[in-house]
Amino acid sequence: MIRVLLADDEPMIRVGIRAVLSTDPGLEVVAEAGDGHEAVELVRRHRPDVAVLDIRMPRVNGIEAAARIRAAVPGTGVVMLTTFGEDDYILQALSGGAAGFLVKSGAPEELLAGVRAVAEGAAYLSPKVAARVVAHLSATGAGSATARRAAARERIASLTPRERDVLSHLGAGLSNGQIARRLHLVEGTVKAHVSSILSRLGVDNRAAAAVVAHEAGVLPPPVQTEQ
Repeated sequence: MIRVLLADDEPMIRVGIRAVLSTDPGLEVVAEAGDGHEAVELVRRHRPDVAVLDIRMPRVNGIEAAARIRAAVPGTGVVMLTTFGEDDYILQALSGGAAGFLVKSGAPEELLAGVRAVAEGAAYLSPKVAARVVAHLSATGAGSATARRAAARERIASLTPRERDVLSHLGAGLSNGQIARRLHLVEGTVKAHVSSILSRLGVDNRAAAAVVAHEAGVLPPPVQTEQ
């Protein structure tokens, strides 16, 4: 059973998120919070597998709450919920340790897939979020989309062929176990490759590495979600 905490300052949104999560018998909402400070305290108390946080919340926003949660309870993965126009917040959350990013207007299936992926130690970027992040980076002084792709490809040039394979599947939101099965590797070997990838790319977490994979255009063909 995957234990989930959800935090949003709008009660109606929380009701909707809980309703979606309740459709999956493998997920259990163990606590709800109305602001970031309360979310951090409840994570300390309940130690859920995943915390689903709205980016904008009173007292302590989702970005700061994510950083505090990752520092206090590293075993809890963080999924951020965003709306359009919050791209700067997404980039900040990447550096704060969040592993999943979803848009509130996305399909319910994306929420379920994102929570499950993060619970399994994977990074999950909603396709809409990934596209927005890459577009935003291109529009904020980082050159054209072509230049961004060239820069990302230059960054991954230092990776071994196997590490590039792992990065591409990481960018697609697969967990270490799923990557291992897809590439016919031992899971421990995949974990070692991921650590090396993060170090070589100079990023702090899987979600940031996933953005590089999206920028470089090295994602694998779509695969069926593995259970």
